[in-house]
Amino acid sequence: MRGSMTKVTFLGLGAMGAPIARHLAAAGHEVTVYNRTRERAEAWVEKYGGRWAPTPAAAAEGAEAVLSCVGADGDLEKVTLRKDGCFAAMSKGALYIDHTTASARIARQLAVEGRDRGLLVVDAPVSGGQSGAEAGTLSIMCGGSDKAVAAAIPLMEAYSSRIVHIGGPGAGQTTKMVNQICIAGAMQSAAEALRFAQNADLDLDKVFEAISGGAAASWYMVNRWKTMADDSFDFGFAVDWMRKDLGIAMDEARANGASLPFAALADQFYSDAQALGCGRQDISSVVKRLPKT
Repeated sequence: MRGSMTKVTFLGLGAMGAPIARHLAAAGHEVTVYNRTRERAEAWVEKYGGRWAPTPAAAAEGAEAVLSCVGADGDLEKVTLRKDGCFAAMSKGALYIDHTTASARIARQLAVEGRDRGLLVVDAPVSGGQSGAEAGTLSIMCGGSDKAVAAAIPLMEAYSSRIVHIGGPGAGQTTKMVNQICIAGAMQSAAEALRFAQNADLDLDKVFEAISGGAAASWYMVNRWKTMADDSFDFGFAVDWMRKDLGIAMDEARANGASLPFAALADQFYSDAQALGCGRQDISSVVKRLPKT
């Protein structure tokens, strides 16, 4: 698909989906978009070209590839399998790539449904956040057959810096759970460290300079230390979405026998943040639950 125009459909124009679709249009593909809110789809088309469609099925007609990035399992089922879902309209041999962070269960279900319809299906959750989507530098973890992932890579290269084929259907989503478990720990430790430094009356800039180049460093320390110190939380990955993702991971852990005591504890911390009204704020707002002297 690289180097040639492809008829592509994108379902879901949220904080992640809209910039991913933009990169596909910029790469020269003919993009049709669908969004639950029609006004957002119309605004995207006005800005980036292509066309919008009123349903996922209408958007998918004639597409060589359909991509999606929606909220959760229920939203994903609506745009694929239910009435007016894209699977009913997709041609045999077409490619379906899902960038939603969802359960491995629905990823495997879509793979089976797709196989029965002659579709190539890839579960491909991403890491890198809204900033990575805007910059086109996302990391993508893929589950699916070798044939499906090989077909997806040329499209995904338009908005990513790393693509890894993990394994069969559902493996991408399970790997995203690993990613979110790691994030939960890194964010909480950075928040606690910042509050500790504030309460100790340390110069936060000098503390950051001293520790950010060593073993204590993490993406969240580098990118959220200063914003947490400034009480700025209006960007990035929302607390509500983190709780959704940790819930998926803990459900999977119950099925595979893994123990996630810290993820469960972190989930409670994010629940505290929700109670403070931070549900739609960046996950760094978890620092608000920590006392500042």
